[in-house]
Amino acid sequence: MEIHLRFARTILNGFESYFSDFQNITLAAKTRFENARWQEMHQSSVQRIDLYKEKVINVTGFVELIAGDALHDYHFWTEARGHYSRLIDGHDNYEIAETFFNSVFCSVFKHRKIRDEHAFVFSPHGDIPPVRDDPIYRTYRTEGSSEAMLRGLLRDFDFNNPFEDIDRDIGNVLALVHSYLLPRFAIDESELEVQVLESLFFRNKGAYIVGRLLCSGRSMPFVLPILLNDSGMVYVDTVLFGSDKVSVLFSFTRSYFMVDARIPSQYVRFLQQLMPAKPISEIYSAMGYNKHGKTYYYRCAYRHMKQAKDQFILAPGIKGMVMTVFTMPSYDFVFKIIKDRFTPPKEMTRDAVKEKYRMVKRADRAGRMADTQEFTNLAFSRRQFSDELMAELKEVAPSMLEEHGKALIIKHVYVERRMTPLNLYLQDASDEQVRAVMDEYGNAIKELASANIFPGDMLLKNFGVTRHGRVVFYDYDEICPLTDCHFRTIPEPRTEAEEMASKPWYTVGPNDIFPEEFRLFFSGNQRARKVFDDLHSDIYEASFWQELQDKLRSGYVEDFFPYRRRLRFSRNPKDVLQAAS
Repeated sequence: MEIHLRFARTILNGFESYFSDFQNITLAAKTRFENARWQEMHQSSVQRIDLYKEKVINVTGFVELIAGDALHDYHFWTEARGHYSRLIDGHDNYEIAETFFNSVFCSVFKHRKIRDEHAFVFSPHGDIPPVRDDPIYRTYRTEGSSEAMLRGLLRDFDFNNPFEDIDRDIGNVLALVHSYLLPRFAIDESELEVQVLESLFFRNKGAYIVGRLLCSGRSMPFVLPILLNDSGMVYVDTVLFGSDKVSVLFSFTRSYFMVDARIPSQYVRFLQQLMPAKPISEIYSAMGYNKHGKTYYYRCAYRHMKQAKDQFILAPGIKGMVMTVFTMPSYDFVFKIIKDRFTPPKEMTRDAVKEKYRMVKRADRAGRMADTQEFTNLAFSRRQFSDELMAELKEVAPSMLEEHGKALIIKHVYVERRMTPLNLYLQDASDEQVRAVMDEYGNAIKELASANIFPGDMLLKNFGVTRHGRVVFYDYDEICPLTDCHFRTIPEPRTEAEEMASKPWYTVGPNDIFPEEFRLFFSGNQRARKVFDDLHSDIYEASFWQELQDKLRSGYVEDFFPYRRRLRFSRNPKDVLQAAS
């Protein structure tokens, strides 16, 4: 009994150490923002992602020493799980502590035989801790004036930087409140109550105040993005109203926030009220707890599969050369399996593909690459797979399958949010939609490049369209750092023989890329190409890419706005007076 308790306490100590270090990295985000240390902001985000695995490996070494020969005894883990469950009973963050226990278990058993009696497949304490009495938000009321209330709200976040022009910022916000919010929702300004989370959300080069407006029993989510000018002064860049705009801020296509949340679940609950359509698993991940986001996702997925009447089918669209993809019509996610053999001309290894996905996890996804959850030995009910899908899986990825009675085990799979493939979206799009989505497609390529990501294969089928109309890249097998590429212009032919040659007559190095050839990505869709050429023809120029590389090598960090640029406030005081009049 004593050994099981020591074993459980060791894992819990490991979790507490992880959580403390996670918080310490996070707490420094405000200072990094105030001092414009943008490279450090990204590096600390990567450090925090890597921290989890480091702590699990460290704790695994200790528990191996304690358990000795009993380490691989499932009964031993059942006893240890019972002690651990009692130790975390009433713990503020028991749900994340359970996930940490699971990670140590999986480290020992290589993700096999994950059962609820050995680990916390489901929580005996509940999926998410209950609401606590101590509030995590500050409340402001318009007892004097809206201007005084907003000024107090901004001052309370206590930046170590002066405001560029706080009167202008207040005027910008109130002008939008008066012109958009009050008339549309028939709200009496004197009855407004504002609740904002007490901690700022930091990501990339922005800080975000997140909250909601309350009036007459109605609620309106809002976010105030705070940016830093070149002189180190802060300013309010815009105000985002409504669940949809806030949801884009917390999108699965963006890197994780730094936010000082001592009890993350309380922030998750508040944020879920602002964004009812967003899965709780994605909110945990957006706050940096992606491993627990994976646990929460699995629990929800399991319950959906248990009650689903439909079957898994091949995902719509053109089949991939590296991945086979399946989904369930009633489910908002897709499952991606690396094939055993890749369709020519693809030449790479399974490990190389996995490394690309690890690169995406740690990169600044800039709102243009889908986050994924990686699973090993994921169990499904065999009856839920269509015959067509099973035939496809057995043909292209037989090494990834194990059948045990009624269960189908997939040895390695990625899960990501389902989107409409761009090539399919274009088939039924109006001229207006084509123009909008091709502008998005070009912006996606450019923003990825600004984040030092070269997509490689930019075929339309490798991009998806989200429910918000954003274009997102999701095929990662050919991505690489932009700074590793060598962009060239195709040399002019010197002779008629060179001009008529069926193969390049000039030498081509392994990292050589010729942007002029990108027009080939539009084969079969001349309507889309014509619009793209009108909007983003600079992508065909080697100089466009070379200039971006120079900026990246100089240490420049791009601004990635999680909202439309047209929503940004003017910083000209005269424009504010005009907008308010």
